[in-house]
Amino acid sequence: MVSLSDVQSSNSRIASSLPPGLVAVFVGATNGIGEATLQQFVKHARQPRVYFVGRSQEAGDRIAAECKTLNPAGGYTFINADVSLIRVVDEVCRDIKSKEKSINLLFLSQGTLVPGVETLEGLHYAAALVVHSRNRFIVNLLPLLQNATALRRVVSVFAATKEGPINMTDFQGWKVPLMSQRGHASSIVTLSLEALAKKAPTVAFVHDFPGPVKSGIARGTKGALFFVIKAVFTVIGPMVNMPTVESGERHVYLATSARYPAGANGDAASGVPLADGIAVARGTSSKTGSGIYSVDAQGETAGPMVEEFLAKMRNVGMVDQVWAHVEDDFERITGLKAA
Repeated sequence: MVSLSDVQSSNSRIASSLPPGLVAVFVGATNGIGEATLQQFVKHARQPRVYFVGRSQEAGDRIAAECKTLNPAGGYTFINADVSLIRVVDEVCRDIKSKEKSINLLFLSQGTLVPGVETLEGLHYAAALVVHSRNRFIVNLLPLLQNATALRRVVSVFAATKEGPINMTDFQGWKVPLMSQRGHASSIVTLSLEALAKKAPTVAFVHDFPGPVKSGIARGTKGALFFVIKAVFTVIGPMVNMPTVESGERHVYLATSARYPAGANGDAASGVPLADGIAVARGTSSKTGSGIYSVDAQGETAGPMVEEFLAKMRNVGMVDQVWAHVEDDFERITGLKAA
């Protein structure tokens, strides 16, 4: 377990350890974990340039103003967009690429619990946000991440350390049973990052499980089951939820600490140097510092059982199969593998 005090100590050294002018892109940042992480990043970085993407212009304007108060030396650009649509993701990325030559951090937390809804592009809404949208942002912005001379990192917030069997006959999870959905989607997220790490070994990829945190992920859910779930969490949430500020602090740590380095990079790109007693994390391949990490709510990487499960998936070619499926959907929708 990485203690909160260790997290806060590391974050307090961002300004002195990392260069000014870090460029960060936050997707799904107008509430919950994304918003909290954005604000903590802004609090600690020197003269950051931040692009944050969400669907609420009102929330975007509020957050931009709050960030300017937290750190007047930074620049904050809100982009109003529905990122469940791959063509919209491409438009957002083209806009960012027209303004920046490099990116240090791509933070992805868009998602939903709404089941059974089809997007205008023929994707399952839940999969579109967690799988397709996130991977499209990474693919499109990967050249800019590789161009960075300091920190180079992707953080994807979902259900790391909870990986389970993938139903390749129902890749988008239209009919995957409720109790199997988390493991199915979690493995797809992790294996997608493994595929991307092959293309960009100088970029670090972190998939994490945030634990119980108050967020907007259940917005739009209907039906008796979700009514009961929301009612239960209304009662027990205050007792079990991680404070939103702490979640933001922990995610900034995942985004900036040298505990989670790229698989092949120099010290300049590793992040905030580690304090005594903190070691570089094991990657999903069981190799220390491998560049791809499946991390729990306390900052610890997946245990032996998950490592063994992922190794079996890797050995039967699931990394390539997962990525081929994602690229097929990209090409069907846009005709291009990347914007």
